[in-house]
Amino acid sequence: MKADQIIKNAKIFTADQDKPQATALAVKDGKFVYVGDEAGLSDYEGAVTDLCGRFIMPGIIDSHVHVTMGLGNEYSEMGELIQCSGKEEILGFITDYVRNHPGQDKYKFSLDKTYLKGDEIVKEDLDAICPDSELLIEEGEGHSIWVNSRILARHGITDTSPDPVPGLSYYVRKDGHLTGNIFEGAAELPILLSHAMNLTDEEIDKGLQRWIDYSVGDGVSCVFDAGIPGYGTFHERVYQRLRELDRQGRLPVYVDGCYVISSQREEAEGMEELKRLRREYQTEHLKIHTLKIFMDGTLKPHTAAMVTPYEDTHTTGITAFTKEELCEILIKLNEEGLDMHLHTVGEAASRVVLDGVELARKELGDSFHVKVTCSHLWVQDDADMDRFAKLGVIANFTPAWHSGNIGGKPYEFWSILLGEQRAAKMYRCKTLWDTGALVTWSSDDIVYDQFTTWSPYLGMEVGMTRWITENTRNIDCYRTVEEFAPASEKMSIEEMILGYTINGAKQLGIEAQKGSITIGKDADFLVFDNDLLTARHEGFSYNKPRDVYFCGKKLN
Repeated sequence: MKADQIIKNAKIFTADQDKPQATALAVKDGKFVYVGDEAGLSDYEGAVTDLCGRFIMPGIIDSHVHVTMGLGNEYSEMGELIQCSGKEEILGFITDYVRNHPGQDKYKFSLDKTYLKGDEIVKEDLDAICPDSELLIEEGEGHSIWVNSRILARHGITDTSPDPVPGLSYYVRKDGHLTGNIFEGAAELPILLSHAMNLTDEEIDKGLQRWIDYSVGDGVSCVFDAGIPGYGTFHERVYQRLRELDRQGRLPVYVDGCYVISSQREEAEGMEELKRLRREYQTEHLKIHTLKIFMDGTLKPHTAAMVTPYEDTHTTGITAFTKEELCEILIKLNEEGLDMHLHTVGEAASRVVLDGVELARKELGDSFHVKVTCSHLWVQDDADMDRFAKLGVIANFTPAWHSGNIGGKPYEFWSILLGEQRAAKMYRCKTLWDTGALVTWSSDDIVYDQFTTWSPYLGMEVGMTRWITENTRNIDCYRTVEEFAPASEKMSIEEMILGYTINGAKQLGIEAQKGSITIGKDADFLVFDNDLLTARHEGFSYNKPRDVYFCGKKLN
């Protein structure tokens, strides 16, 4: 057989459990036609490339990214980073900055809440510094903001404005009055991304091209885009441009899209919108078939839903849906051949999902076929650890966070919120993996910038070490002083690669075409000078493919 490409003398990690290792492959018409040893190449004709023992793996699948939200932030000011300690110093930093940069219409800052040391900033603090211009501080996790009165007025937010999702995504009030602190996406993103609808097609395309170039450079062949809560209009506008780029042959990365809802009142419209998006956005590299649900928030603002109350506030947070409501949605998705992906940070959020899936499976039996993915999974209750595998629920983690996700001494901070026991067993990906659950990996960043934290090789390093050290690539602000417990949750390099390849393909439902170096599948593969299987774990984030092939075509 005449082949378009023949490779020999390689070390190939196939991610195919039936044939995990190989030394040679052949490609024809964008598909693998041979994978095995060099003796089998005698049946193929064509130019042969001797890779001299270089390492090959399948294309990367990032199973939870934010293409559309990242594009919205592409043209937004990043915000001056505040790293002062204590409210007085923080407000002093902002005061000095505004004084030294007078006359701006808007001022934006970025602040990790840990620097406040338990204090709170209110709009009156910001008004005193900047009464005549807009002033916004975005919390480091991206799930809450502080704003002054000018911003509230421009967006028509008053003391009587209804909360988008009461108890979850809301305007913080004290004695019935707005404080200027706003929690979670449905409430904050219309403010953060208010500029986005003014972007031109050319600006959107330019931003998307930056993301495409990054993806190709790192060998990311497929992604799940996790969408934008509360701002579906701009979300779809980016999909329109992705569709157009694909029609022009300019989108080599496969994008699996979604429609996002955050509350029960959005469910009916959300289902119809998802079905419409599925009909209208079906090109070679763009598919939409997933309902994304924000089940809870995050830990720092205490919006993540917990089974056991927070140690410091004794509250539990809430979930956006009950198990019965999720069951009803799952039955509807099942009828339409659609899937579900959920934001689940707290232990109660994933428990409600598991309970909802259990109810739906009892009602539908063997006819249940919705792919259900719980993402993030910062905290899990022991009683739920084996239920993912039993119920077929996929567990998606962002391994770059597994050093504690705040830098310094994260255990000390999380102990204040969660208590010592729970803080000592966060991000339990290895435990879930060992139960037989399908575990996938993701980057989950919402800002393009230099794409440093989008890197799957950063994810692989921290997934294996649970530590960001001085040798970790370009991540100084998150450097930690020791590995984050428990050490038993560290993954092997083989497990990291499987989670970034075949497991991701299974989550997206494209395992027949993608995810492993297998005869008949798309020839997505990466060539490395370095052997990833034996590479030093500390500093692994510096790895990068020398050659990137999608569907047999060299793209870098």
